[in-house]
Amino acid sequence: MKHQFIAIEGPIGVGKSTLAGTLAEHFSASLIRDTETANPYLKQFYKDPQPVALHTQLHFLLTRLEVLSAPSVARPTGPMVSDFLLDKDKLFAELTLSEDEWWMYTRLYERMTQNCVRPDLVIYLQAPLEKLIQRIERRGLRHEQRIDSHYLQQLISSYERYFHEYAESALLIVNASEINLADNEQDISTLVERIENLDGGRHYFNPVASNRL
Repeated sequence: MKHQFIAIEGPIGVGKSTLAGTLAEHFSASLIRDTETANPYLKQFYKDPQPVALHTQLHFLLTRLEVLSAPSVARPTGPMVSDFLLDKDKLFAELTLSEDEWWMYTRLYERMTQNCVRPDLVIYLQAPLEKLIQRIERRGLRHEQRIDSHYLQQLISSYERYFHEYAESALLIVNASEINLADNEQDISTLVERIENLDGGRHYFNPVASNRL
């Protein structure tokens, strides 16, 4: 495996966890999962975000740092694949926190993440709003059904702006709109081959769909 730490990112519903599991199995890598399901504020956040926005973001930040600071991750003995990039925390926080909360959050973030392990390849999955909504509805998580489409579109735009300037590691931008990364072996095989041949810098993967979702 050329890259020792692959992180997968993209907006809600784009398929990060599915792809991370597939790549970890293919490369015999350790799988690092996001802490979203363990956040006790998330259901309330999707229902009415403002009262619990800061609590939600701080919980994410602390638990994600705990995951990335674990000895098996901080001092790995083999390749790793993660279904999140720590930098996503600031993207979400910027959309939801008040000015005073953002001021406090960013100072905590900068102090706490200075020595955090970083990936050497990031895979950014893209898909339009309509496709994300379809996938969110299909997977049927009750709290996600409350996600406002305007908020989701803002999140898509935040990801686009962030990765337009991203230069911290090798970057593969994948158009995941019409490919099936869940169970289509040809789509998966084509993407894996692309990853195996990547060097540093910015790359794009925009295949013709072999199976429409």
